Amino acid sequence: MMLIIIIVSIVVAVIAVFAVIAGYENNAVSSRSVVVKSQCDMLSNQLSMKDYLKTPSDRVINGQLEMLTNIYGGRIQVIDSDFHVVQDTYHLDNGKYMVSPEVIDCFNGTEITRYVKENDYVEMTVRILDQSSEDKDVIGVILVSFSTKEIENNAAALRNRGLIVLGITIIIIIIFAFIMSGVLVRPFRKISRSLDSMQATFLEQPISVNDYVETRQISEAFNRLQVMIRNYDESRSEFVSNVAHELKTPLASMKVLADSLNMNPEATLDQYKEFMKDISDEIERENNIITDLLSLIVLDKKAVDLNIEETNITELLQLVVKRLNSIAKKAKVDLSMESIVTVMAEVDPTKMALVFTNIIENAIKYNRPGGWVKVYLNRDMKYFIVTVQDSGIGMSEDDIDHIFERFYRIDKSHSREIGGTGLGLAISKSIIVMHKGAVRVTSKEGRGTTFAIRIPLLVMN
Repeated sequence: MMLIIIIVSIVVAVIAVFAVIAGYENNAVSSRSVVVKSQCDMLSNQLSMKDYLKTPSDRVINGQLEMLTNIYGGRIQVIDSDFHVVQDTYHLDNGKYMVSPEVIDCFNGTEITRYVKENDYVEMTVRILDQSSEDKDVIGVILVSFSTKEIENNAAALRNRGLIVLGITIIIIIIFAFIMSGVLVRPFRKISRSLDSMQATFLEQPISVNDYVETRQISEAFNRLQVMIRNYDESRSEFVSNVAHELKTPLASMKVLADSLNMNPEATLDQYKEFMKDISDEIERENNIITDLLSLIVLDKKAVDLNIEETNITELLQLVVKRLNSIAKKAKVDLSMESIVTVMAEVDPTKMALVFTNIIENAIKYNRPGGWVKVYLNRDMKYFIVTVQDSGIGMSEDDIDHIFERFYRIDKSHSREIGGTGLGLAISKSIIVMHKGAVRVTSKEGRGTTFAIRIPLLVMN
């Protein structure tokens, strides 16, 4: 970045120097042309009034012509209407004829001023008007050419001085750039040293470098990232602890049951059957936990592809409700569904059915005998919305903030009775996010819970 600034500064300095030199030369030539033209206009009036074209021996006028020639290092020719040179300050073309396009144009009323840069001179024509007539006819032409060599020499001297100044300026720019780069980079080096010095204390020690707005923003962004990493680390530790606990609990139960049988050699066949059924239930619970964990790992790594196909959401939801009716009846909960439209959407039907199953099943499990669960399906122009309302135990605001966390249970004291792995809502949230959807939860303790799931009708890549 600093190299770019140096290069841009040098280019600007070079352009500025050469622009000043070119501007000086053009302005100098233009100014001199204006002065010479003004004096030639006054001389033209005198030539006309003294009838110089017929009697070119007037000493005063000849003296003025010589003076102009000497001052501007030029040549002046006075030409009459017959294109006859009546006076030449170089005394080379006196008596000769001058028929050139410039002279002809001037007789036709067009005066010219032309800078011939390659030959270092300016050529100019000035009309001599008949002051005694009302029409002021053109009776002659003053052809002037004067050297710009002096201007060129001054421009060359200015150019040399400009190059010296430019060289000094470039050196100053480079030195200043290196000094400023050290000053500007110093806060970023502080950040780098702070990061290097953290190492083992990375998750505890924030950084603060407030020298510039940018360094302050970097520090704040890093500290926010630090908090996120710390939270993630705590969440990971808690997750591992929960996994260990959830996996250990069924194993402990199976060991207790098996030990009870081993320690009782007189156990009856009915006791064996009862204990073996309990062991089978614990194995099934262990298997469900492991299956859900594997599903979460796949979803977390985003290694799973959605098998998107156009799906009748109305029929899919009706099928899920039908499957869960037996669980609802067993829990003495009234389960119903209402849909006023047929909804077609592009989703993964298997994973979407899992989302509906998990949320409706939770609404049944965390309910009370004689309660109800109502499922509504609707749509708008872009989304379909599935709303699951229940009359269950509800939850607190703090519970709502955590229900999508893994192994989180609202009623921990009855977790064994309610069943499940504590991973269903976490899996559901991941699938909803994969479909670019959203889920909103509202609830009050003792008054039930409402889940509102919104999914796009079309999947946007």
